[in-house]
Amino acid sequence: MQTVMKGYRGLSFLVLLNADRLFTLGTVIVGLLAGAFLGTAIINP
Repeated sequence: MQTVMKGYRGLSFLVLLNADRLFTLGTVIVGLLAGAFLGTAIINP
């Protein structure tokens, strides 16, 4: 059980360290999807 808790703490620490990168990646993906949606909406009225 202690090993699981240490692993969980380590994983949450890594997620905390990389939270800004995950947020940036998510923002880029949402922007690309929005651009693709708007592009297809403009081309096919």
